[in-house]
Amino acid sequence: MKDGVKKVVLAYSGGLDTSVILRWLQDTYGCEVVTFTADIGQGEELEPARRTAELLGIKEIFVEDLQDEFVRDYVFPMFRANALYEGTYLLGTSIARPLIAKRQIEIAHEVGADAVAHGATGKGNDQVRFELAYYALQPDIKVIAPWREWKLGSRTKLIEYAEAHQVPVPRDKRGEASYSMDANLLHTSYEGKALEDPWEEPDEVMFGRSVSPEAAPDKPTTVEIDFEAGDPVAVDGERLGPAALLHRLNDMAGANGIGRIDIVENRFVGMKSRGVYETPGGTVLFHARRAVESLTLDKGAMHLKDELMPRYAEMVYNGFWFAPERRMLQAAIDESQTRVSGRVRLKLYKGSATVTGRQSPDSIYDRDVVTFEEDKVYDQRDAQGFIRLNALRLRLAGKRKD
Repeated sequence: MKDGVKKVVLAYSGGLDTSVILRWLQDTYGCEVVTFTADIGQGEELEPARRTAELLGIKEIFVEDLQDEFVRDYVFPMFRANALYEGTYLLGTSIARPLIAKRQIEIAHEVGADAVAHGATGKGNDQVRFELAYYALQPDIKVIAPWREWKLGSRTKLIEYAEAHQVPVPRDKRGEASYSMDANLLHTSYEGKALEDPWEEPDEVMFGRSVSPEAAPDKPTTVEIDFEAGDPVAVDGERLGPAALLHRLNDMAGANGIGRIDIVENRFVGMKSRGVYETPGGTVLFHARRAVESLTLDKGAMHLKDELMPRYAEMVYNGFWFAPERRMLQAAIDESQTRVSGRVRLKLYKGSATVTGRQSPDSIYDRDVVTFEEDKVYDQRDAQGFIRLNALRLRLAGKRKD
């Protein structure tokens, strides 16, 4: 028993990496391992993970469907902020980690474990996201990060270790993939290996969630999305639960080539990395939410929200979901959303999601005020004083001699 660890809860996907970690924990720490596999909409059959864990002698195995909780309690609150990291990234990987970490800590309490473990590498952001969440929820928890301890630094060494320790190796893992992939209901990410060259164009066969814009239908798809208090609740008039709604939009948007981005981002740990992401339904939701907010949010509230957004997005990206400052900002954002209700119509066509209509019972858009036709509610002469007052400081500064 190493470092006094008797029982550890492992975030377990059932793949090669975490299966090797499972055996490595047993061999290195001499502890009991509990596996936790979360279904957050990654689109994979999870029963093989259970079977592999059983094969490796695991007695306590948790396989749980968290899709609705993921979308309702993590994705939707983040989307209320219109969060974009560095102006482009919808934070699909970032937002999944706090939920997995939270459930790991809960399971650790349930089974009496004194440690948790994850399969994130020592170069990436996920190690930070997992561990900040662990410590926020259980400050004295022991965290084991095998990639920072072992010397299995390559796919070949992982396979050699697996074969030497009776760990099943999937057939498709014996060859070196040209990229690494991570998926959940919000998005799929691709990075590493061939994609490490930022000049290298992604191979079209890589994408699994969307067709290319060139291959998308020649006829546009029209979709209507209803919002209540900032969250989407219905698609084309059909009320859906959080996960079902995002599944529906993923299918519609992916079929029209929507949601792909290819970026170089700044990781929290200090390096730049290239990532390719598919976020079809989330991209549509982002544009739709902005549209309903344009009708219902006061100018001051909307502009302040936009100013706060980059800070909020950075918190999510860096793993501070459970930090007090994120909760503070969330409270302000949620307060702004109480009247963000209405319907948005969009046209989905060859990679673009274009808003073509919006309406709301809480709209503060007033046609009587904005019309260019004659009206009785706006005295255009008032604009003269408005302009002169705003110009006063400019005129005073302009009188100074150079």
